[in-house]
Amino acid sequence: MNNRSAGRTALVAREYIVPFILVASLFFMWGGARAILDVLNKHFQLTFGINKAHSALMQSAIYGAYFLGAVPAGTFIRRFGTRRGVVVGLSAFAIGSLLFIPVSYVMQFEVFLLPLFVIGCGLVMLETAANPYVTLLGDPRTSAGRLNLAQSFNGLGCIMGVLLGGRFFLHDDVQSGGTEIALPYTFIGIIVLAVAFAFTRVKLPEVAQMRRGSGGSATGFEPMFFVGLAALVAYEIAEISINTFFINYMSDDGFLSPKDAATLLSIGGLGLFLGGRVAGSLLMRRIAAPVMLRICAMGTIVAMALTMMPLGMVSKIALVACFAFESIMFPTIFALSLGYAGGNTERASSVLMLSVVGGAIGPLAMGGVSDALGNAASFAVPLAGFVVVLVFSLLSRNK
Repeated sequence: MNNRSAGRTALVAREYIVPFILVASLFFMWGGARAILDVLNKHFQLTFGINKAHSALMQSAIYGAYFLGAVPAGTFIRRFGTRRGVVVGLSAFAIGSLLFIPVSYVMQFEVFLLPLFVIGCGLVMLETAANPYVTLLGDPRTSAGRLNLAQSFNGLGCIMGVLLGGRFFLHDDVQSGGTEIALPYTFIGIIVLAVAFAFTRVKLPEVAQMRRGSGGSATGFEPMFFVGLAALVAYEIAEISINTFFINYMSDDGFLSPKDAATLLSIGGLGLFLGGRVAGSLLMRRIAAPVMLRICAMGTIVAMALTMMPLGMVSKIALVACFAFESIMFPTIFALSLGYAGGNTERASSVLMLSVVGGAIGPLAMGGVSDALGNAASFAVPLAGFVVVLVFSLLSRNK
């Protein structure tokens, strides 16, 4: 890649500015919806007296829906188009959110898994539509940077989700009840329904139109595409595991209260995550995406190793710093993997979204290790995931 040429290339083509803004708003919404689980995880441990492996079933519900729904979502989008896929995804997201109203009166942990599963079905439709769509809204050389920019809105949604979730669900004196759980999700459901209605009124250029404009053609997946898929699974295992048990790591030894740990996750960890994605989107106009990914993978490995060591404050700082290094990984791996898809953008996206099953596997594995060996030892799970990402970065190249 000619880095100097890439440095003069706009991240988003001028004719696609409005579609980019509309689709970026979706990244914000699913970021908040996924991040709020990290607060609910600790809340349910305290409310129902369950262990970490049991509470991790929340992530299994929502990310299991991703795994089951990814291929059907891709099929629907290929047949009916991006806009209709977005509307269907938002509608399922809203229905799942509003289901918290009736289930909040039951107050049994397993019952709460139903609305989370429905929300997951909606989110996988949104992500399957939006991630590849953003990569096509400009020069192919800047696709990874463009997706990182869009994913920055996801990071902002994560910050808001954890910050507001901590205020609703974690209190210093008493844990919130069922109606308090339903309240924020009711608000989310109403907002999402309004956004779904707005998308019925807008016209988005479809993927097929943009591909024709760029002269693209569909061939077969290359072997490196499946290496990228493995790297995405490994990343999801690492990211979701860290987010799920961050509050436990910071609060179980009395270092912080659960509420303060949620604030640190929001402002500290996810703040660095957001900043890293913004910085990464700009840096990748000049630095090849595989090189950036390689540097960040090495940073996460060092951070996880320090987190596992009994180094007190140093270990806790390392865990927070890991968010900056991991920030560019999902969009960068995703964009690089699409380069090995032979032009099969929609089908490749649905296959790559299967990787989110890592979000169901990782917390269960990490919760089991934590229950058996302690919080610090459990970070061997995300450490292994980041090693796989490093391998992909060493093998990958810009296309």
